[in-house]
Amino acid sequence: MTETQPSSGFQQLDREGLVQRVAKILSKAIITGKLAPGARLSESVVARELGVSRAPVREAARLLESSGLVTSEPNRGFFVRQVSAKALDDLYGLRLAIEIAVVERLVENWSEETEQALIAQVAELHRVAHDGVDMFTQVEADMQFHRLLCTGSGNPKFLNVFEQIAIETEFSIMLIGQLYDDPSRIAETHEPILEALQAGNAKQAVEAIRYHIAEAQRIVTTQFRLLEEGKASS
Repeated sequence: MTETQPSSGFQQLDREGLVQRVAKILSKAIITGKLAPGARLSESVVARELGVSRAPVREAARLLESSGLVTSEPNRGFFVRQVSAKALDDLYGLRLAIEIAVVERLVENWSEETEQALIAQVAELHRVAHDGVDMFTQVEADMQFHRLLCTGSGNPKFLNVFEQIAIETEFSIMLIGQLYDDPSRIAETHEPILEALQAGNAKQAVEAIRYHIAEAQRIVTTQFRLLEEGKASS
């Protein structure tokens, strides 16, 4: 297995929030494909590129391990996680369970502040689709909508779990390259969720979030199985 280096051009960091900032830089490099599945995270290379010591890089790698982006091997170090269709299926199953609970709680805790934030985020989803921005920006906007659902629920535990799920979800979508041929579909699929919440209809909100996540699950796992079959036959 060859050692893969992060792309050059990283700016040096100060010491404030160093580990979290290193983790954010590395997670973006992984999610966007600059560090491919199976690539080794060389602590010395990353530390040199960022102008930091190896200690915060190691701690950042541990954070990424807990969020499912990297794995560690004894005496070998950290590697970008190899993903399987089965693992993605399990991931979306967990996400569905969490977000059903989120929208049920959100109906009870609905507020004008949450409504306005979600309306604005749907508008942002349409904007990024219309402007033809990169896939990473579209996925980030998608995840922000669901993050706002968790925040509005009033249960911080939902948000904590979602943050881990969000990173893995972004990774899976970036690996297959896209969800829909038409980027505006990403925005449109969020509208029924918002409408059900605005109506205060918990059953309809659950059905909307179930369809939304199940459809994403179907697309992602199907596309990833095709990738796996392609690698197996090559």
